[in-house]
Amino acid sequence: MTTTTDTARFVHRFEPGSDPSRPPLLLLHGTGGDEADLLPLGRMVAPGAALLSPRGQVLENGSPRFFRRLAEGVFDEADVIRRAGDLARFVAEARGIYGLPAPVALGFSNGANIAAATLLLHPEALAGAVLIRPMVPLAAPPAADLAGAGVMILSGAFDPIVPAENAASLAAMLERAGARVEHRTLPTGHGLGQADLALARAWLSGQAA
Repeated sequence: MTTTTDTARFVHRFEPGSDPSRPPLLLLHGTGGDEADLLPLGRMVAPGAALLSPRGQVLENGSPRFFRRLAEGVFDEADVIRRAGDLARFVAEARGIYGLPAPVALGFSNGANIAAATLLLHPEALAGAVLIRPMVPLAAPPAADLAGAGVMILSGAFDPIVPAENAASLAAMLERAGARVEHRTLPTGHGLGQADLALARAWLSGQAA
């Protein structure tokens, strides 16, 4: 059963899990998505996991996002910091409401960027993350302790939005914070593909208790 609610700060949907060995997934959509957007993806890559899927609270020309940007690839870093804090508080409240352990974030594009920012600014909020087509969210984040957290980054070799060196910088940034990072670059662009699903599913299977 899927529950849609606007409690705990964000309009969101929640699906209880059937496999307690799997960590819950925090599903974070890309620009123009909503709280329903990544539910099918979550079911495919982590069958039996509880799914928590909020809607971004920022609108850009009517399209939901998780933080503001000044131009393509240029982020409003003050807003990134604020919104990452809001997301971390939402996760803490939702965990209390639904009785969840710390979730693993699964984010695409803008959702991957807010997940990366939350890892760096509020490392206690997440158990790890799958970041699909992410960019560096903050030029100079504070020191974070991500020891023990696993992170998978899935980049596109022909991504017109995310330069290869930017994704590599994010991987290095997370590794310096202590995360165990697996960074894969696929022969694709910015969109999701079957290879992303297969790699995410395999990686998440390894995170099950």
